Amino acid sequence: MLELSASAGQLLAVLLMSVALGMDAFSLGIGIGLRGIRLLDVLKLSTAITLFHMIMPLCGIAAGQYVSSLLGNVATSVAGALLLLLGVHMVYNSLRGETGLMADHRTIWGLLLFAMSVSIDSFSVGVSLGMFSDQLWLSVLMFGLFGGLMSILGLLLGRRVGRTLGGYGEACGGAILVAFGILFLF
Repeated sequence: MLELSASAGQLLAVLLMSVALGMDAFSLGIGIGLRGIRLLDVLKLSTAITLFHMIMPLCGIAAGQYVSSLLGNVATSVAGALLLLLGVHMVYNSLRGETGLMADHRTIWGLLLFAMSVSIDSFSVGVSLGMFSDQLWLSVLMFGLFGGLMSILGLLLGRRVGRTLGGYGEACGGAILVAFGILFLF
């Protein structure tokens, strides 16, 4: 009975971590979706985020405890700074009437930048994951599943709201990214 309780506790912890790690993918998705995004781009971006949400913890597990002590707070700060920069740039472009992002999610480099920016904290989680979880593959798969699902939800929600907001959609999306970036930094 005690063994079953510990296993359920681990599963709940991994589930909560998966949701928490997927939140920045959700917020980025809203920001990009508010600018307007094609369904094919939703699929590409969410697939990249899913893969990065699985690869980054695996890299973190491989890196070990030493890297965790170096990157624990730095990874969250880097993710926050990236979201903050992307958000400020989006607000700036909307005020100037420009349509470009710092990186275009339709290019391979932009796609990789966005996927990396929302998955970088998965690396530091992966470093500590190997120390307490017996079900590493289940954890990594759940990280990927929730990262992908939450990015799809954010992209589609942003896309729908963006149609209603029109030209203000990019500024609203940028403001959301700025808010999440600030939360990650502090």
